[in-house]
Amino acid sequence: MKIAVIGAGIVGVTTAYELASDGHEVTVLDAFGSVAEGASFANAGVVAPGYVTPWAAPGMRGKVIKALFAAHSPVRVKLPLSPTELAWATRWWGACKPQLYAANRKRMQQLALYSKERMRQIIEVQGLQIDRADGYTVLLRSRHEQQLMAPGLAVLHELGVKVQQLDADQTRAIEPALNPDTPLFGGLHLPDDEVGNCRQFAQQLRDTSRAMGVQWLHRVQVKRVESAAKGVRLHCAALEGPHSSLDVAPESWVGDAVVICAGVGSAELLKPMGVNLPLVPVWGYSISAPIKEHLHAPRSAVMDERYKVAISRLGLRVRAAGSAELGGAADAMSKPALDTLYKVLNDWFPGAAQTQHAQVWKGGRPMLPEGPPVIGSTGTPNVWINTGHGSSGWALSCGGARVLADQLAGRSPSLDVSGLELSRYLRR
Repeated sequence: MKIAVIGAGIVGVTTAYELASDGHEVTVLDAFGSVAEGASFANAGVVAPGYVTPWAAPGMRGKVIKALFAAHSPVRVKLPLSPTELAWATRWWGACKPQLYAANRKRMQQLALYSKERMRQIIEVQGLQIDRADGYTVLLRSRHEQQLMAPGLAVLHELGVKVQQLDADQTRAIEPALNPDTPLFGGLHLPDDEVGNCRQFAQQLRDTSRAMGVQWLHRVQVKRVESAAKGVRLHCAALEGPHSSLDVAPESWVGDAVVICAGVGSAELLKPMGVNLPLVPVWGYSISAPIKEHLHAPRSAVMDERYKVAISRLGLRVRAAGSAELGGAADAMSKPALDTLYKVLNDWFPGAAQTQHAQVWKGGRPMLPEGPPVIGSTGTPNVWINTGHGSSGWALSCGGARVLADQLAGRSPSLDVSGLELSRYLRR
């Protein structure tokens, strides 16, 4: 089949690769100048299926309200919210129920476990070389934090995720560079999880898929998707700028099918099809800096449970990433959010990074209020979707792409996809 993929973030890149692996003729269209330039550009890089959970969780309502008044908050709300953001927040509020949370968490974690295995297969088969490290450690600053982790631990054991409960000395033995002056109660260590450079993976997979025949059209905006009984037509506009495809970008693309992987932009493409997808950007931040002293840097990745900041070692760099910010504009950096990243980095690994040379990043994670992404048919002939992965795009991308490719080919996916269908958002 001749298939278009709209979007070249980590989800679009993996989707294009899986479709090409099945023998399809694939074209990727993206508004950026290269792959992984949006939400995939500088994320934490953590692949920890046990910690892939919905933002809509019991107790989160109170945490968000409390966080509005905290100096170093993991959650922020930038007022005023738009009508779309208010509608999203209302739906999210209603999803913070124990039964819904348990079902959605299970869906996301099963997909994440499948995705981790698929990612490792791709790296091995294609011989990809990315900056990565094994193991993931959650840092607990107090006994209270350890007690709050108890329900989550039960879920990890149920899923068969290997996790070790550690005291402070054992935690420091795994990450010996942890600052001895910062109080540490203990930790949780997940030895089978890992950290890796998402953008580097996307770039190498693009090169691999290009050799498989995938065509990449950058600086191209898809304005409208038109479905027909025997195929689809995309109405496009070339964008000016570096790496533009002005010389090759068509005003329209015609083929057999299209997969929408356009992140937050997916919602606009779906509206003419009668789908009101409650998808908004929840902004995340990161700082990436060259390692100043290797002995003072983390061996792999840690998560500060109190501030929800991940600190990752990615080759010769250290990255601190976190924050979940609803509202605000793409170009409006939040100083408090960045201050929290610097604080947590300095709390645990002072002197590890040349922060005067830090790369500062803000990206809009395409988040649905309930948590799980939407993968599969849109209900419109020949139009498919794979989007809404929120802050877990890197952890869910490879598995979700394989699921989508199997569905498009008429095969049963290797895991239960109930609860991931777009039908839950279709207008009635």
